Amino acid sequence: MQADASLLSSLRNIATRLRIESIRATTASASGHPTTCMSAADLMAALFFAEMKFDPKNPRHPEADRLVMSKGHAAPLLYAMWAEAGFIPREQLTDLRLFTSNLEGHPTPRLPFVDVATGSLGQGLCAGVGTALNARRIGSPYRTYVLMGDGETAEGSVWEAAASAHFHKLDNLCAIVDINALGQSRATELAHDLDTYRLRWSAFGWHVIAIDGHEIGEILDAYEGARATKGTPTVILARTLKGKGVSFTEGQPNWHGKPLSKEQMQRAFDELEIQVVTETGPKPKIPPPPPARPEPAPGPMAAPQFKMGEMVATREAYGAAIAKLADVDPRVVALDADVKNSTFSDKFEAKHPGRFFQFFIAEQVMVGAAMGLAARGAIPFPSTFAAFLTRAADFIRMAAISGVNVKLAGSHAGVSIGEDGPSQMALEDFAMFTAQPNFVALYPCDAVSTERLIGEAAAIEGPVYIRTSRPKTPVIYENTEQFPIGGLKVVRKSARDKATVIGAGITLFEALKAHDELMAKGIAIRVIDLYSVQPVDAASLIEAGQETGRLITVEDHYIAGGLGDAVARAVAPAGLTVTRLAIPEIPRSGKPDELVDKFGISARHIVDAVTNRQ
Repeated sequence: MQADASLLSSLRNIATRLRIESIRATTASASGHPTTCMSAADLMAALFFAEMKFDPKNPRHPEADRLVMSKGHAAPLLYAMWAEAGFIPREQLTDLRLFTSNLEGHPTPRLPFVDVATGSLGQGLCAGVGTALNARRIGSPYRTYVLMGDGETAEGSVWEAAASAHFHKLDNLCAIVDINALGQSRATELAHDLDTYRLRWSAFGWHVIAIDGHEIGEILDAYEGARATKGTPTVILARTLKGKGVSFTEGQPNWHGKPLSKEQMQRAFDELEIQVVTETGPKPKIPPPPPARPEPAPGPMAAPQFKMGEMVATREAYGAAIAKLADVDPRVVALDADVKNSTFSDKFEAKHPGRFFQFFIAEQVMVGAAMGLAARGAIPFPSTFAAFLTRAADFIRMAAISGVNVKLAGSHAGVSIGEDGPSQMALEDFAMFTAQPNFVALYPCDAVSTERLIGEAAAIEGPVYIRTSRPKTPVIYENTEQFPIGGLKVVRKSARDKATVIGAGITLFEALKAHDELMAKGIAIRVIDLYSVQPVDAASLIEAGQETGRLITVEDHYIAGGLGDAVARAVAPAGLTVTRLAIPEIPRSGKPDELVDKFGISARHIVDAVTNRQ
């Protein structure tokens, strides 16, 4: 494309202003990363003001092109772009990093133009895969752009995303790598070796365009080339200079994360302001997105249809439930990491193949893509073995910061999975999820509670974790039973209860066995199904503790961060304490029943815990 000279001039001026405002904001804050903003200013000026289709007055427009600022430390550049577009008053840019401002040090969705929180490097391209998949889901032509730093390409999650984007043929996805050759502490691994970058991205099947990242004409041509590419995603490898535009920062080391002093700022402005030229043509106009199309309204999910006593693993009920939910809600999608025949999400794929996304053994991109899908209106259910979700712990942390509407499901949790051994036994998953204050954590024990909790998870806004089990368990609840988030079920109760035993999932059934054994000895206990681990029904737990005198938790989880901790936190204000039965050490392979007994969470151990205080 032969760009108009006046457009090139205008975009260069915009890039210069973006540099000026990035410096001004970081100097006012006395913190931040001005030089990484300066290297990408030309790339972003051309993208934002000559390529992307969006509405500056409505950043969340569902048909607008998306920008994920994966190198989140370039947040001042992003804010300057939206100020240039007229959404943020320019004078507010100097509020950067103030407690009273949403212009945080790294972008978060407190700002309407930020889809997912970034700043933990290597995550933006994963989220971009999700936003690109969402465009496919709703049949939209919107495109997704991801600005990455060269240093973050050392992260393995980038290459998980690269492989997934190629597999899904996401030609509506464009990655832009700002190759300024300088990391935080030293030169990056490849510095300005664009040939090696090209080989790596080409090996992953991407269309590669290498350019001078400061030549506006080349940048515009690259965006046009990306838009014209069909069948595969495009990466633009842009050779840039960190601190571009100012003589004493341009290409110089030891400027990472260092704002300019007021004196240095003025010297920089003196150099930058003379780079602004008089414009003769009209200013660039941001092309608008197409009109928004409303999503079809979801319908009610049909009631469960199970028989009392029927043996169904909760992982199997999970797969059937998400497929059933998708029948009535077009926003629901499922993501898998090559375990669909174990999590039973293959039931979803069979009914809704166009909304089922395979990520193979790559849990980081699966969770990251779910974040991107959720940010654009989908309700994603990514599932795998609970143990393998720990590989995506940082993504889970960022999902919490983003507050996105992801519904993660982890199966095969605890020693009850049996022979596979400790590497497959999630025994710390609740600790990981409940450490995030806005994550809901659910643990159904039978098919009815599973199906009901899937509906509850989809209906609530925000991140949710659902733990499912491998062994088959009997249906103990009527199909009409309801399971509100934050509730619990008292499944055994009498006026003469001497203790309250609290279980969830498979340990609820151990508690019920213990109840029957103790009743045969004339000892009554209360049994609670704590299906909602976070939030927890503190009032009911306190009431049970005060009425029975003792609280005992039993869980197929390590002692830290699971049911015991949740109950202890809830009842501590009432002066109550908790006896905890949990997995005390690294387990080993064996039969499920012998492992449950060996590691202290079987009915026998519950009986001992109750009778030892009689």
